[in-house]
Amino acid sequence: MSEGSTTDAALVTGAGSGMGLATARRYAEDGWTVLALDASADALERAAAEVGERFVPVVADVTDEAALTDAVTAAADGLALRVVVNAAGIYPPSTLDDYTDPLFRRVFDVNVLGILHVCRATLPLLRAAGGGGVVNFSSVDALAVSPGQLVYSASKAAVSALTRSLAVELAPYDVTVNAVAPGWVDTPGNAATGRMEGAAQTIPLRRVAQPAEVAHWVVQLAGGGSYVTGETLVISGGSLIR
Repeated sequence: MSEGSTTDAALVTGAGSGMGLATARRYAEDGWTVLALDASADALERAAAEVGERFVPVVADVTDEAALTDAVTAAADGLALRVVVNAAGIYPPSTLDDYTDPLFRRVFDVNVLGILHVCRATLPLLRAAGGGGVVNFSSVDALAVSPGQLVYSASKAAVSALTRSLAVELAPYDVTVNAVAPGWVDTPGNAATGRMEGAAQTIPLRRVAQPAEVAHWVVQLAGGGSYVTGETLVISGGSLIR
C-alpha cells in the first residue's frame, strides 16, 4: 500500500504541523490524496501551500464527533479511504501538585477520545474500501515516563491499550490497528522546551528523530495485507534499551 492511486485516500489528523504534517507529506509524495485534518485552519493553509494539491485541508476538532464525522464524510466523497493516522495530540506538562480537572479532561479528550471519534467516523469508509490500516500516535512516555508529564503519560498508555482493543474489534473488517511510540522528535513543540539538545545526549544514537523518520514507520504499519496488528512500535533511537 505504499503507492497510492488517484482515488486512494489517507486521513491524517494533526496534519497542520510536526509529525502529522510529515506523515501527510509522505503520503502525498507517494501519490495519495491526503485528507489533512487539523483544528487550525491557518496551519492547514500554510501546510497546503508547502505540500501541494494532494493535500486536502479538513478543518475539524477531533473532540467534536458530530462535526468531525460530517467533515470527514464530505471530504472523502468519491475517494477510497484506506489509511487513518491519528497524530493529533497535546502535551501540556502536569504533576500531582498542579494538575487540574479541566487539564485532565482536555488531554484525554484530545489524545484518547479523539482517536475513538476518528475511528468511529472512518470505519464505514474503511469497510467500503475493502479494509485498510489505522495507526495511532502513542509515545515512549507510555512506557518510560518523563518527569512533569503525569497526565500526558497516562493518556498515551491509554492509546496503546485502546490500540490493542481496536485491533481485535476491527480485524473482521480487514482493518489493522497499530501505534507508534516516538521518543524525542525534532518538532517545533519539542524544540520550544529547550531540552532537546540535552536529551539527545542520553539517546544511544546520540540524536533525536526527524519527523520524516516517524512518518516512514507509520506508512509501513498502515500497509495493506499486513500481518501485524495491535502492536505499538517504539521509535526512540534505543532510549529504552537501558
